[in-house]
Amino acid sequence: MIKKNSLVILLFLFFFNLSFAKDMNIQENINFSFECKLGKKIIKNSKYNYQTFLAEELNDKNLEEFKIEAIKPEQLFIDGLSLFLSKSEKLNVKIVNKDVVLFKAFDEKKNYSESAILTRKSGELIHEITKNVKSENSEKYIFFYSCRKKDKKV
Repeated sequence: MIKKNSLVILLFLFFFNLSFAKDMNIQENINFSFECKLGKKIIKNSKYNYQTFLAEELNDKNLEEFKIEAIKPEQLFIDGLSLFLSKSEKLNVKIVNKDVVLFKAFDEKKNYSESAILTRKSGELIHEITKNVKSENSEKYIFFYSCRKKDKKV
């Protein structure tokens, strides 16, 4: 289980490293609505050091209505994942292609960030929240969801 979590996190970071080379790359128009079931959450803070919790152990909820709308060449709108992303006018990273939807946003002070990657074929969604980015005591919350389109599988 630890190896699988490590592999997923490494893949997540790999995609974000690639995305910083091209901050915007929207290759197709999409307008999807998803239902996403929380599978697990990894927490790294002063109390936990990348500890994994299953959905049953958490008070976090499933995503009843997670919406993604992409308009070529560079518009991406996210709704239902978090209030921060729903209100975020400027996503710093926007990648949409036939395989993935990837995005990242920072607050004005660059001390809080949220990012996510949705693998369209499998419906896997990884959502990362980082607090106190500039601090040695930064906190990370990584959520793993299994999503499906409202009318059919991703």
